[in-house]
Amino acid sequence: MKSTLLREVLGESLREQRFAQGRTLREVSSAARVSICYLSEVDRGQKEASSELILAICTALNLPQSDLMRIISDKMLKNEGTTEHRITVAA
Repeated sequence: MKSTLLREVLGESLREQRFAQGRTLREVSSAARVSICYLSEVDRGQKEASSELILAICTALNLPQSDLMRIISDKMLKNEGTTEHRITVAA
């Protein structure tokens, strides 16, 4: 099982969505009202993004947060070598 950091998968997923839209870091950073340098670090998986920043980036990309979380979840499952979601509720 490959160990993957959430911030890396988040950055990769956001970058893929940005590329798919043909948008630049500058365009998205302006729309999200975040510095281009910080967005670049998030995009490369080097910085943790707060929930507020994730919302701002998703809004700038016109991407529902739930879609982003689904994309990330699918990537994490693949990296973990499984294809099914397992949810355990602690007693």
